[in-house]
Amino acid sequence: MVMKILAIVPSFNEAESITHVIEAIKGENPLIDILVVNDCSNDETGALADSTGQASVVNLIGNLGIGGAVQTGFKYAVRKGYDIAFQFDGDGQHLASEIKILLDPILHNEADVVIGSRFCEKQNGFRSTPLRRRGIKVFEILNSLLIKQRITDNTSGFRAYCKKAIHFLAENYPDDYPEPEAVLLLGKNGFRLKEVPVCMQERKRGDSSITGIKSGYYMIKVLLAVLVNAMRPRIAKD
Repeated sequence: MVMKILAIVPSFNEAESITHVIEAIKGENPLIDILVVNDCSNDETGALADSTGQASVVNLIGNLGIGGAVQTGFKYAVRKGYDIAFQFDGDGQHLASEIKILLDPILHNEADVVIGSRFCEKQNGFRSTPLRRRGIKVFEILNSLLIKQRITDNTSGFRAYCKKAIHFLAENYPDDYPEPEAVLLLGKNGFRLKEVPVCMQERKRGDSSITGIKSGYYMIKVLLAVLVNAMRPRIAKD
């Protein structure tokens, strides 16, 4: 049976990179469908994505942030009946050549969710700034204690999901800065998590939304959110 696979590309002001991202995914595997979730960009991200003729585009009328944009992708995947979905950033940091590495554990029923990690093996690619790496280490320690499984790259946005995980996250995906919270939520609710080593490129255009003082705010906010979610009861899966 041929699996229906969807690439969810959350994008905010990625006009300079979005067409390259779409072409890279299609060049790697023409059978993968692409959904660009344009998170109320101030530039031509949505129009440029649509002009390629190779992606479906959802133009959000308000800025929902990365959590809302990705959850929109999950809801689309449920509605259209996709078997597998994966996140792929619109800023060009992820490598299309590594999509197969990300999907293989799900295709072989070895995992329900696969996370592309910069840290589970020594890699030559971009590994973020020293400050952010320290924050990532904190999330690794905390989430590993809470779900009894070591996840080295809790902030990675390069992830793949099986059908059951898609349906679960379509209703339960965290808001705002969701990646570390999602690891806890998935692990706590019995999904099989697996990391695979990947390389990532440094963003060539635009700026990260988490810089300077925001980094400290991000750390405190996400740590509190993770701890609150840890105290909540398990959500029963269908």
